[in-house]
Amino acid sequence: MAARKEQSIDEKLKNLYLLQLIDSELDEIEVLKGELPKEVEDLEDRIAGLETRLARVQGQAEDLEKEIRQHDVNIETAKTLIERYEGQMDNVKNNREYEALMKEQEMQRLEIQLSNKKIKAAHEKIETKQLAIDEIAAVLEKNKSELERKKVELTEVIKDTDKKEKQLRKKSDTARKSVDSRLLTAYDKIRSTYRNGLAVVTVERESCGGCFNMVPPQTKLEIGLRKKIIACEHCGRILVDDDVLQDQPAETAQQTA
Repeated sequence: MAARKEQSIDEKLKNLYLLQLIDSELDEIEVLKGELPKEVEDLEDRIAGLETRLARVQGQAEDLEKEIRQHDVNIETAKTLIERYEGQMDNVKNNREYEALMKEQEMQRLEIQLSNKKIKAAHEKIETKQLAIDEIAAVLEKNKSELERKKVELTEVIKDTDKKEKQLRKKSDTARKSVDSRLLTAYDKIRSTYRNGLAVVTVERESCGGCFNMVPPQTKLEIGLRKKIIACEHCGRILVDDDVLQDQPAETAQQTA
């Protein structure tokens, strides 16, 4: 396979600037979407957390219900034992047996009192848990409604921009293949540094189109000659002259249309 022809500096700059124009259009679509994708993601995470919390509190309430049922069983068991001991007292043979049965009955009555106390405490805890459940459920419902609204908004935006975005991403992929690999690495690094995604900018009114700091006249002259890659000494963006695409072939220039 034939080796790829080495590009001139002029060609490298043109291809890189074409890629920047395409990616800037993609950035505009992302701006149009705004914070919606992040808001949807945050709401989904929040809802998942609330559902986990709700399930945990509901589980705690269910455990308290089980505890109450167990205390009810303990009370019934104690009552049964008391009745049994009362029946046995008719057949006692001495005071020691009588006192022993009386002691057993008293212990069971204490068990009933203790169980009733624990049942009361459990009911109070259940009331507190139910208040928490109601509060979490209300917040959860509100967040779910908000999520549905945000999803509808995002769907509408995607519907309006999806076709254009797909076309631009295809153009970007094609344009990236024409860019020198080392320049492409630098381009991606610079783009990730700035929120507006501008890695290649023109010199406008003697200033960098990215950071707006003055570009020295000699540097501006060198940029216009396109004999070397020049970066802004202040922000590091790659600088090109504003007519860098002026002599582009029609079919190439149309890539950004």
